[in-house]
Formats: sequence, C-alpha cells, structure tokens
Amino acid sequence: MAKVTIQYWAAARDAAGLAAESVEAGTLAEALAAIIARHGEASRLRSVLATSSFLVDGAPAGRRTAADLVLREEAVIEVLPQFAGG
Repeated sequence: MAKVTIQYWAAARDAAGLAAESVEAGTLAEALAAIIARHGEASRLRSVLATSSFLVDGAPAGRRTAADLVLREEAVIEVLPQFAGG
C-alpha cells in the first residue's frame, strides 16, 4: 500500500470539507473506498465522487478501471467534479 494524497477541487472540496487528505491505498479504487469510508457512505462526497473525473500525478485516469490503476508512493489524486456547461 502507498500513502497517497487526495486533492479536492470545487464541489468536491465543499463536499469533503477540506482541500486535501492522505490515505493508504494500492489502487485508485482502494483510495476512493477509503475516503468514502472516512466520510461516510451517505455523505455528499460519495455522490460527487460518482460523477467526478480523476487525475493521478497529473495524468487523466481516463476510462481505465479504478481497480486496475496502481498507485505509487506519494501519488497525488486530483478529484475534478463535473462543471456546469461542460
């Protein structure tokens, strides 16, 4: 498992109540599960994550399955919620 940083932007930042946090995870799916567990299954953050795009170390996660995207130590995952008009 790697220690990674989750960086929240716009509506994701509002839903999380903070700009960034760290979790231990081996894949993008594990990182997302960890923050959902931390913030609660019924949290607004969960619904924001469901419609967000993700950058891992500045590269779009794209259509890859979150379970297949292996994270390196100190990776940065940016959560980009949908924006109006785009």
